[in-house]
Amino acid sequence: MKEKNPSYFLIIGLGASGISMAKFLRSKGETVIATDIDNSRIDIAKELNALGIKTEIGFHNQQTFNRAGVMIPSPGIPLSNEFIKTALNLGVGITGELDIFTRYNDLPIIAITGTNGKTTTTTLIGDMLKACRMNPFVGGNIGTPLVDHLMTKEKTDVIVAEVSSFQLDISKKFKPDVAVLLNISEDHLDRYENYKAYENSKWSIFKNQNSFDKAVLNQSIKGFDEKFSKLPSTIFTFSASSDTPMKCSAKISSKDIEITVQDFNHRIKTAQFKELTGTHNKENVAAAVLACLALGADINDVLKGLKTFKNLPHRMEFIKTIDSISFYNDSKATNTDAVIRAIEYFKNNIILILGGRGKGTDFSLLVNDVTKSVKTIIAIGESRTHIKDTFENICPTKEAQTMKDAVQTAFDLADKDDIVLLSPACASFDMYDSYAHRGNDFTTHVNALGKK
Repeated sequence: MKEKNPSYFLIIGLGASGISMAKFLRSKGETVIATDIDNSRIDIAKELNALGIKTEIGFHNQQTFNRAGVMIPSPGIPLSNEFIKTALNLGVGITGELDIFTRYNDLPIIAITGTNGKTTTTTLIGDMLKACRMNPFVGGNIGTPLVDHLMTKEKTDVIVAEVSSFQLDISKKFKPDVAVLLNISEDHLDRYENYKAYENSKWSIFKNQNSFDKAVLNQSIKGFDEKFSKLPSTIFTFSASSDTPMKCSAKISSKDIEITVQDFNHRIKTAQFKELTGTHNKENVAAAVLACLALGADINDVLKGLKTFKNLPHRMEFIKTIDSISFYNDSKATNTDAVIRAIEYFKNNIILILGGRGKGTDFSLLVNDVTKSVKTIIAIGESRTHIKDTFENICPTKEAQTMKDAVQTAFDLADKDDIVLLSPACASFDMYDSYAHRGNDFTTHVNALGKK
């Protein structure tokens, strides 16, 4: 039975979102305890202690979990965590950033989720709304916690939130005015019972919407027809499929994106997308435009934001050409679908640096594209043996212990006009703090090639 005195919020994990949540709830007069098993969090713990927040660093105490009123785990902490499971079985409540934010927010929300393209689309929508002379707060899974908006005094008109499946999993009340689902492909199967559970998590972004809300959807998502017909919201669709239905709001072709919303029609020439190459980025653009139009923005102002957009680092980012060999950093490609999109864009002559910490990753999903386009795979990280076993009969596969070795090996093997592509299909946490850390290390070693 749950112990008495459910008097405090328990913040589990002191990354950026946990720190902001602890500070925000304390600012509202709530009793807050924060716990993190990472000893390096001791400095931030001192800062929180000065605000009246008790901390437990370097360990978890089951009694602290059991006595909490509500647990708020950071998105990176699985709900299968034994301390959380034990407390849940005793009746302790659980919530997350989305529902806390919903309780206090009074501004319209555009929320973006999907397996790939979330950060690019979220940033793009923010830029477009700025071009519409609006003041968006851009946050969520993109890096800036949503509750930071609740603690700022800056003028804001709209919230643009990148939302992960982990955040949606413990959300009961989050209801975006405009919800965007970009795509769904295999990912995070180390956190979900099966792919269906992951799919359901993504679709749950629409679960609290009503007829006054808007849903922006990729019509090419598997199971779209069955799912979208049950949504009460007004639907805006986009698709790059050659058999796109007539009623699609944004039809994507090789030359343009045709926007058709009610009586409004506009063609966006895709040749202008210097920073947003590839079909997947055309989908991101279509989704961003539709989300802004759904909020009532003017198409001409929206397009001004598109024209000034600069692509984000670590996403098919060109680094340099050395001896007619081009190097690209696609470290953000942490699942197989993202890698397929990169391979499809470059088409052939690819030396692929693949690997890291797997997430239940099925590398066999890459076999067809690797067979057509990849000359050699350089396998890195914890999954390198798995990668070698999967591909050694498909194409030459070599293992590298470090990124430096991987870059040098790729350079030594490359011929004129080859592409060396870091597109790992894995998380980075076996060797790095983040995908950005991994991409920066790749870039450092590329820039050092040929130097003594």
